[in-house]
Amino acid sequence: MRLRHLAGLSWKQIARHRVRSVLTIVGVASGMFLYTAVQTMQHSLKTVVEGGADKNTLVVYRENRFCPMTSRLPEYYLAEINRIDGVEEAIPIQISVNNCGASLDVIAFRGVPPETLQSYNPDLEILEGSYEDWTSRSDAALVGENFARRRGLSPGDTFEAVGVRVYVAGIARSPLAQDNNVAYVHLNFLQQASRVGLGVVTQFNVRVASADLLEPVANEIDALFKSDSAPTTTRPEQAFFAQTAKDMIEMISFTRWIGLGAVLAVLGLVANALLLAARGRIQESAIFQTIGFHRLSVGLIMVGEGALLGLVGGALGSFSASLFFYFKSYTVGNEGLTLALNSSWSVTASGLLIACLLGLVASVWPAILAATRPLVTSLR
Repeated sequence: MRLRHLAGLSWKQIARHRVRSVLTIVGVASGMFLYTAVQTMQHSLKTVVEGGADKNTLVVYRENRFCPMTSRLPEYYLAEINRIDGVEEAIPIQISVNNCGASLDVIAFRGVPPETLQSYNPDLEILEGSYEDWTSRSDAALVGENFARRRGLSPGDTFEAVGVRVYVAGIARSPLAQDNNVAYVHLNFLQQASRVGLGVVTQFNVRVASADLLEPVANEIDALFKSDSAPTTTRPEQAFFAQTAKDMIEMISFTRWIGLGAVLAVLGLVANALLLAARGRIQESAIFQTIGFHRLSVGLIMVGEGALLGLVGGALGSFSASLFFYFKSYTVGNEGLTLALNSSWSVTASGLLIACLLGLVASVWPAILAATRPLVTSLR
């Protein structure tokens, strides 16, 4: 018998026992929703730590400081940094956040000189509004697309956070994950609005000529300001993100156990449902064999049933989780680093595949029981 006929029989078995099938599918969907949510957090963290950094960029921060609120560096350091061999470009950044600790819904402003943002970050794409509108108004903001979707912002809107009120001049998208979760404003404006004072910044981002120069340039910068009133710690941007995100890494690493528990729960749920089905259809399996079905075909019907239950439940749970994160646009932040929990098609597809595989694995033992039971015993 062809596989498509066996698949049709498997689907009919599911449809005949609606209550049991629906309860099993709902259970599988719940488990895969949780699994997909955990994988979304893992994927988002990896994107920020690995894909949110420029490999040729250094971050100059105040020594022994972690929160942006406590890192204060003189802006005149910029001229001295630019004189160092190997430095291609440097940009001062003032950062203001509503919370330095690990928390949800973090709002982050980045103050930068408006005349240098486009040259420093040429890949920044304006989706709505205009760059010229941003440069022409001192209180204007370029809002990352994730930030804008989470807050429901459009060009022409105004909003206030962290004691700073800004006008939305444009919605921006960048290949660097961090840029999509913050609002860029004018440096002088943010210095005054956040009351840190003119001439003071949180950090400098320094782009060097090649990755080989990261360590020597970092050492030279720190040595230059070692005896100054504001000594610095300079690290590659990727290492800086990894250090800043350590609390989030520990928190999200724990969720792997939750994902594993969800997978085991799905496996047990489908296996239990199919074992009950195999015991309830003893005579039916015997009749199949009597009218000419091979034992392997009887087992494959049960395997197909498990695969379909996993596929339908997995699709429901995985797509629900993806839609949930897309519309809610949750953001987790720590020490000024923002992590947007964005759904990913790769994560959704992996959840769907794993649910189908779990259904297949869970159906193996019930299928063996259904196929190997002696025909005469089953008919009795």
